[in-house]
Amino acid sequence: MKAPDVAVVIPTLRRPDSLERALRSLFVQTDVSDRLREIVVVDNDPAASSRDTVDRLRPASPVLLIWRHAPRPGVATARNEGLAATDAPLIAFLDDDEAASPGWLAALLAGQEATGADAVFGPIRGRVPDGTGWTTAYLERFFGREGPAQSQLIDQPYGCGNALLVRATALPGVAPFNTSADQSGGEDDALFAALAARGGRFGWAADAWVDEFAPPHRATLRYALTRAFAYGQGPSQTAAAARDWPAVTRWMVIGAAQTAVWTLAALPLILIRDPRRADRLDRAARGLGKLFWMKGFEPHFYGARELARLERQKA
Repeated sequence: MKAPDVAVVIPTLRRPDSLERALRSLFVQTDVSDRLREIVVVDNDPAASSRDTVDRLRPASPVLLIWRHAPRPGVATARNEGLAATDAPLIAFLDDDEAASPGWLAALLAGQEATGADAVFGPIRGRVPDGTGWTTAYLERFFGREGPAQSQLIDQPYGCGNALLVRATALPGVAPFNTSADQSGGEDDALFAALAARGGRFGWAADAWVDEFAPPHRATLRYALTRAFAYGQGPSQTAAAARDWPAVTRWMVIGAAQTAVWTLAALPLILIRDPRRADRLDRAARGLGKLFWMKGFEPHFYGARELARLERQKA
């Protein structure tokens, strides 16, 4: 029997109800009582607003529940702070807008052991609020994640939400997440690109399900297309960071072609108000992101921008 060797890290920013849902989903994980060492909540709010929620829920936790404060808002900063709070050799990330199925962590561990991968990812069911109309199916796909029907090695990584990482190989150094991505996101893209360059392997755990609940301000076509644009920037930005200018050029050519093809494909669907237009526009936005990857074009979704939105909402 292995000693407890897994920590689950949850970064959070002023989502008390959502955070509670995420934590309670971890408290009822099955078949991991001998593996789960601790749960780490990293509060990215300068006001430390999640402390009371964590203190209230701590008696219900089956393992040590750690609260850490990362007062400078930023997604990479929060992830690094979570890593600093634990020395567990395996790190699972769950976002504060996600809820894990009871067998989630066991499935991630089984997937990692079966594949030997340095980073293992699981599927996500996208959940959106009522009232999203014709965009509902698209938004559920957008906030969801699909992969192979069976657990196996895969060629490309996904994002950190719903992932298990081997610390020694996938998370080098004391602060492996690049804090330059604090406001825009994409910190996991850079991390996994570096892992791939070192010969790291990626795996898929087909039964490691989580639900992701999109809040109303994100469950819109405008937000999703802006996020799709940012996702499209990833390959070009990764190549630029490596100063691989031929690759940057190649991605920009691909992006130009994608923008043109998918915009033309969307036009007739826009005219007849076909719901499939959202998917076409999504692909066009990702192509456009490959073209406009430069500094100054990066949308900001996290950190100071999100905190400012929350302050306006409170006012």
